[in-house]
Amino acid sequence: MFLANWTSVKVFFFLGFSQYPKVQVIIFVVCLLMYLITLLGNVILISITIPDSHLHTPMYLFLSNLSFLDIWYTSSALTPMLANFVSGRNTISFSGCATQMYLSLAMGSTECVLLSMMAYDRYVAICHPLRYPVIMNRRTCVQIAAGSWMTGCLTALVETMTVLPLSLCGNSIINRFTCEILAVLKLVCVDTSLVQLIMLVISVLLPLPVLLICISYAFILTSILRISSVEGRSKAFLTCTAHLMVVVLFYGTALSVYLKPSAVDSQEIDKFMALVCAGLTPMLNPIIYSLRNKEVKVALKKLLIRNPFNTACISILK
Repeated sequence: MFLANWTSVKVFFFLGFSQYPKVQVIIFVVCLLMYLITLLGNVILISITIPDSHLHTPMYLFLSNLSFLDIWYTSSALTPMLANFVSGRNTISFSGCATQMYLSLAMGSTECVLLSMMAYDRYVAICHPLRYPVIMNRRTCVQIAAGSWMTGCLTALVETMTVLPLSLCGNSIINRFTCEILAVLKLVCVDTSLVQLIMLVISVLLPLPVLLICISYAFILTSILRISSVEGRSKAFLTCTAHLMVVVLFYGTALSVYLKPSAVDSQEIDKFMALVCAGLTPMLNPIIYSLRNKEVKVALKKLLIRNPFNTACISILK
């Protein structure tokens, strides 16, 4: 069997959804719309957060990081896919594949840690409201955000660097539309025990953010139930609803891809779930956080007022 190093492979070929030529145009349009909505929503969320002093709070600092992260993640996954569809090539270079694999791992790992830190922020805000400004001061929040990025990027670097030296079986066809690490490992025909060990260690560490989220919300729920007034309970619960929805959406799609039973081996389902992770989840995040958020709506109105061409849009937000 012919073996080839990563560096000797110049181009990888994506199968994507080429088996379904009749629906490829529909998939392209849907992906393009998801990408544009993701860019628009997250850019707007970042744009209204930076200039508005009322939004200079820990929650919106983390939310801005989440929006920036979603832009990078979606762009790395969907932009090459859309470009390949237009050109009709369905190819990616070696460096492009390595970069895409690293970015997907880095952004995914960073979001895991960042969502757990946002859960801790909600815990402090509800369970220790008087000490909240002291505990979650700006320096601490910046350190938490930076630590989330460093953890995600270093974890992805370790995984990527362990995959790149492996030899391929002369096959450069990836049955996906992106260079996912699980799809790339299927092309490897040498011993992958080291990579599997590293991924096992990382898979053991990744539930720690989930555990922190569960513990935080256990304390939050206990504190909410102690509130005597119905209005107070409702207000406290609403402050957590958006984050909880994003957590369920992110971990639900991620677990369905990476913790799927070994007996289930459907390439088409994997492609669909990967598309949900790459496009749908980042698109819904800014919508979920701004849907019932009065602060975001007020800040968006101020942004629109500054532009005379957008004054007609203000009535929609009322």
